[in-house]
Amino acid sequence: MEKSTTTQRERPVLDSSFRHIAFIMDGNGRWAKRQGKPREFGHKAGAETFRRICLYCSEVGFEAVTVYAFSTENWKRPKHEVAAIMALLDTFLDELKRDYKKYNNRIRFIGDLTVLTPSLQEKIAYVETLNSHCRTVVNVALNYGGRAEIAHACNELIREGKKPGEVTEDDISRTVWTSGCPDPDMIVRTGGDLRISNFLLWQAAYAELYFIDTLWPDLTPDDVDDCIREFYSRKRRYGGL
Repeated sequence: MEKSTTTQRERPVLDSSFRHIAFIMDGNGRWAKRQGKPREFGHKAGAETFRRICLYCSEVGFEAVTVYAFSTENWKRPKHEVAAIMALLDTFLDELKRDYKKYNNRIRFIGDLTVLTPSLQEKIAYVETLNSHCRTVVNVALNYGGRAEIAHACNELIREGKKPGEVTEDDISRTVWTSGCPDPDMIVRTGGDLRISNFLLWQAAYAELYFIDTLWPDLTPDDVDDCIREFYSRKRRYGGL
């Protein structure tokens, strides 16, 4: 995969206050419609944007990137569209198995993966063992729902033997699917809608929310730079003054 490029604008510099950026990748279908193409065409273009943006985020210096690839609600979409998305996932996994040394990210899939085909589950398990030395973690939220994640964390704690009154916030944070990553500092939603759609509900407690009209396939490294600048223009009070 070629290195991403940006314009001659000065690249913003990250510090320890901005470690994790998350994206709700919205607008693939509308992008395709504007091109006079089927929705599947938009998902393919969106997959290319995912590669480009994740690579750029690692170049900038993010410790973690999380992308909302497929929600628990997306199974309601037409079967041919779901099949096309799963085929793109299969192709991406094969690419990672073959070319993982070209990537600067450790890929991790979060969500309930038990509903996927055995072949996809096997490929995911293998891909997650690759690039373990890389500093940047990319969480791909697949068959993911924020409420389901919290329920999963609670059930894990019950299996551990936690009793009523013993569960702490730290307990839940270590049993959600993003365990090991800092909470997102900013959640960016493309496509213009003003909601977070069941994404990272636990982790988003103090995340900065940023909504942009740009459709996901059109997102560029310059847009990521704008997100970073927007982050540093805000004052995070965490309930204080």
